[in-house]
Amino acid sequence: MKQLTKAEEEIMQHLWNLKEANVASLIEEIPEPKPAYNTVSTIIRILESKKFVTHRKKGKGYIYMPLVKKEEYSGQSLTKLMNGYFNGSFGNLVSFFVKKNEMSVQDLEEILKNINQEEK
Repeated sequence: MKQLTKAEEEIMQHLWNLKEANVASLIEEIPEPKPAYNTVSTIIRILESKKFVTHRKKGKGYIYMPLVKKEEYSGQSLTKLMNGYFNGSFGNLVSFFVKKNEMSVQDLEEILKNINQEEK
């Protein structure tokens, strides 16, 4: 799967939240300063060429929908981060975030509890 630029990822985040949208709806979701219509339209076309987005015709315009699920992309991005900065070790990744965020034992126990519940 291809990596997205920061601008592409921002548009995808909004599209994932909206499920489907036209360019004007996407622009409404973006905080100030809002990008130009042509900028968002160009990014959407790039996302289509990367196979992240598809569209259907509606009136004179298009409605865009994500082809790639957010969980799929975030999992791939996390794996790339882990391989690039933590020697492919999930333990090193978690240890780094625990130390940086000064997590308590209670926080870690809560995370483990959530993981164990999801496995059932």
